[in-house]
Amino acid sequence: MKIAVVGTGYVGLVTGTCFAEVGIDVTCIDIDQKKIDNLHNGILPIYEPGLEEMVSRNVEKGRLHFSTNLSEAIKGCDVAFIAVGTPPGEDGSADLKYVLAVARGIGENIDEYCVVVTKSTVPVGTAAKVRTELEQALQKRGASVEFDVASNPEFLKEGAAIDDFLKPDRIVVGISSERAEEVMTKLYKPFLLNGHPIIFMDIPSAEMTKYAANSMLATKISFMNDVANLCEIMGADVNMVRRGIGSDARIGTKFIYPGIGYGGSCFPKDVKALIKTAQENGYDMQVLRAVESVNDAQKSVLFDKLSRHFQGELRGLHIAVWGLSFKPKTDDMREAPSLVIIEKLLAAGCTVTAYDPVAMPEAKHSLGDRIAYAKDEFEALIDADALLVVTEWPDFRVPNFGVMARLMKQKAIFDGRNIYEAKELKELGFTYHCIGVKTDHKEPAA
Repeated sequence: MKIAVVGTGYVGLVTGTCFAEVGIDVTCIDIDQKKIDNLHNGILPIYEPGLEEMVSRNVEKGRLHFSTNLSEAIKGCDVAFIAVGTPPGEDGSADLKYVLAVARGIGENIDEYCVVVTKSTVPVGTAAKVRTELEQALQKRGASVEFDVASNPEFLKEGAAIDDFLKPDRIVVGISSERAEEVMTKLYKPFLLNGHPIIFMDIPSAEMTKYAANSMLATKISFMNDVANLCEIMGADVNMVRRGIGSDARIGTKFIYPGIGYGGSCFPKDVKALIKTAQENGYDMQVLRAVESVNDAQKSVLFDKLSRHFQGELRGLHIAVWGLSFKPKTDDMREAPSLVIIEKLLAAGCTVTAYDPVAMPEAKHSLGDRIAYAKDEFEALIDADALLVVTEWPDFRVPNFGVMARLMKQKAIFDGRNIYEAKELKELGFTYHCIGVKTDHKEPAA
């Protein structure tokens, strides 16, 4: 088979590379010449574990190609994926201008039957708009070429995207014809050999599935953060509560870890888009509005703890920050809690030194030289009045606390991911604050 993937961002590059890995001829297309030149030179626009090696291997084998020429790449394709960005507008709606522009470009160039697949996260009804763009482009050419439109939402976790694609929990495909179903079944056959399910459905349901899945996961996170905040007030330990409810099979253990809010490219954008879609159709997504509100507030929790600890006197303090990306194993800074926290620290008159294993170059686009960047986690601690653990990178899980104590001016740790043991740190002379445990208040009188 021959396929084209338009868009070489996170979704497009992972999708194209993983299809090439199973022997399919893939051309990844982007209008950004510099990005394509970099890809030809083995320089990737994103960080994802294992992706660089996989790209290199498939380019070498002649199965993975990069181009800016949609006209050439699209000819003779069995499937064309649209995997361009759908950035949120000011009102929270998904901006479809890039998706529809690609659809027009495909319609201007296809010369034989092709399944045009929306891989980007798009609102319900987008496939119909894509179909209209294709039909209008063909009419303008005076061409009669058969095609189908399909929806194939991605469910990739940043940091584990390759495994998620090669060993999927499920593959969701929205189709409107048997011919499209046959093509998509053939395309995904290498991923079905180990029993991974492919679920065919109508296109609007496939489009809704992506938003519903991300919104449900975001809801679990915000619910647990709400519970964590109440645990602190009541003197309960959210870690014990999490274990207690996670053992219930109806709830499960995933996405119930308290923290400092979700970020990234999916949850914030998709929650906003689903709320907006509902509003446009006369419905109020009350639960999701609360999810969004809780998450926005949760990004300030660690700063608030720091402020209480120092009784509001933060000016002149030097703060170390471990972790900048919104989650480990990615350099993605979109909607990262670290950005909210650092802006608050700077506004309060603190100086900040941060360290992240991979995200510092990306963070500089937002933070510039307003903070210092350390060469490793220990350099960030020199003369620090406090450490804020913002992203739970494996590098930070078992640090040398003895070295940390010698480097820091004041031994105060604010753990936004609950990765340390309060008892151990107390014995070592640290003041320790985490999420959902009443470590920063006096215990109520008996």
